[in-house]
Amino acid sequence: MNLGIEGKVALVTGASKGIGRGIAQALVAEGARVAICSRSRERIEATGAELGATAFTHDSDDVDSAPALIREVEAAVGPLDILVTNTGGPPMGPDPLEFAREQWEDAYRSLVLTPMALIEAAMPGMRERGFGRVLGVSSSAVREPIPVLMLSNTHRSGLLAAFKTLARAVAGDGVTVNSVLPGRIATDRIADNFGSMEAAERVASEQIPAGRLGTVEEFAAVATFLCSEPAAYVTGTAILVDGGLTQSI
Repeated sequence: MNLGIEGKVALVTGASKGIGRGIAQALVAEGARVAICSRSRERIEATGAELGATAFTHDSDDVDSAPALIREVEAAVGPLDILVTNTGGPPMGPDPLEFAREQWEDAYRSLVLTPMALIEAAMPGMRERGFGRVLGVSSSAVREPIPVLMLSNTHRSGLLAAFKTLARAVAGDGVTVNSVLPGRIATDRIADNFGSMEAAERVASEQIPAGRLGTVEEFAAVATFLCSEPAAYVTGTAILVDGGLTQSI
């Protein structure tokens, strides 16, 4: 299938490793001109050199710098066609009432305010040119809350509602707004959560209907399709990539 994104300009945030890096790599493979960012200059520049992407430094906690990032990307790479907002998760904890007010505010800033600030800066150009793809990397927790992820459960669900609202407003301008919901994907984060990748795989073999963790490449393939021209009639939706783990309809 021709995805129709050769030459398109894409920005993937949180792309120095894991899921964000995988999506950036898949977009590069499809011929897109890809910009990537993360808060670590050294790590993002190394990733950019490896993937053939243009690297930028951006801290997802710094909402006010989001418009400047979009301007920098467009000045260096070109008008933005594809925006993938990907942000790491906030702290976990067994007691949903244990989080400090500052932690709630930090999670809201990184998981809701910053993605929306990036979208607000990129959207006018997309609408004017009649093409745009906005994709949020969320979590299966927006379908079935995970007990230890109170902050993520709350704020990612809020962003999902914002995306649904926005999708209806811009659909007539050729812009789609979607989310992709990872379950247990084989990344450093999942290995840390379970103590090791081997432990995560053992638990996956018992709990996930597919019998294993998902790969970054499998996840990135779904994300890349949602950024494509053939996906023009898919908007306002959230697609699970979880090997059947989520039981809700």
